[in-house]
Amino acid sequence: MSPKTLIILNKKIKNLFNTRIGTGRGGMVIGSNQRLSFTGFWVLIVILSYSNGVAESQVVRGIFVFGDSLVDVGNNNYLSSIAKSNYYPYGVDFEYGPTGRFSNGKTFVDFIGKIMGLPYPLAFADPNTNGARLLGGVDYASAAAGILDETGQHYGQRYTLSQQVLNFESTLNQLRGIMGASNLTNYLSKSIAIMVFGSNDYINNYLMPSIYSSSFYYNPSQYANLLLNHYARQLLALYSVGLRKFFLAGIGPLGCIPNQRGSGQAPPGRCVDYVNQILGPFNEGLRSLVDQLNKRPGAMFVYGNTYGAVGDILNNPATFGFNVVDRACCGIGRNQGQITCLPFAMPCFNRNQYVFWDAFHPTEAVNAILARRAIYGSSADCYPINMLNMTLH
Repeated sequence: MSPKTLIILNKKIKNLFNTRIGTGRGGMVIGSNQRLSFTGFWVLIVILSYSNGVAESQVVRGIFVFGDSLVDVGNNNYLSSIAKSNYYPYGVDFEYGPTGRFSNGKTFVDFIGKIMGLPYPLAFADPNTNGARLLGGVDYASAAAGILDETGQHYGQRYTLSQQVLNFESTLNQLRGIMGASNLTNYLSKSIAIMVFGSNDYINNYLMPSIYSSSFYYNPSQYANLLLNHYARQLLALYSVGLRKFFLAGIGPLGCIPNQRGSGQAPPGRCVDYVNQILGPFNEGLRSLVDQLNKRPGAMFVYGNTYGAVGDILNNPATFGFNVVDRACCGIGRNQGQITCLPFAMPCFNRNQYVFWDAFHPTEAVNAILARRAIYGSSADCYPINMLNMTLH
């Protein structure tokens, strides 16, 4: 499929999937959405997967994933950590069962890879992730990881952002041996780095004053600047070793996750507005950082408006086929969010109608929507362009 054909296809997709969202900083985001049906979505995947599409034209050579439990595909299985999900009912709807994915099924990056014609991302820590298997990309994400090294330390071992960058550099050494330096440069220029960070720096650091002191030293704006400065340094490190295309996911409305609703800090049926409000400086700063980073030669950084996309689902659940937005499908306590999904717990049966799978993570159905909006969405979803257009640059 030629770039020209992809552009035409993108226009057709936009006609099918016409999205408009708001960008509030409070507990909910006001917006409207005219959605592509799930049937239409899967037809679209089939078109892309079986019509000499993205994979055969090699518009995207590989996907390299950096982040936390939202996109961890099993790295924490190999670490001494209590943040693990390699047990039932995690993976109840995934073809390979429990793999360490914090979902009932596919993650956000699983859907991204599938749409782009690439295999499921491989966990860096898996001993079998080596040789030619590296060519489709590698996932370095680790549950409880944050931008700051100390974030999530009460869970035990995890690959922090800085460690994930070092792990990527070790992968580069293997790739250089496989394809040589010049071919590696071309390969990296046609690959995409997906970055999903920040949530733990709030829920497993700033909002835990009994364990972490960050909220005593920094107000929300100062803390956001601290995170963004650390983040920018690591992004530049990845750019310096050859990556050129980056998708930077913003933080979703954490005040609406079952873990926060179950804290009792908000009235029944409401999100914790304070938690959502303090995320504004980070998300706005990350969007501005994209403008600065895009001034570098050959760079293409994209900001993903996760806050707006999830907020749109929470505000208009029926539009997307959901009817349960305030509690987890699997969990214990208030909003099924005070204790997360335990081994062999019985999850809800109507999982596609739930926004949240457990205390912290969305269901596979939500991940599918977020991936679709990242690839095909309007400028309100992705700034300055969506992922499909990024592949054409």
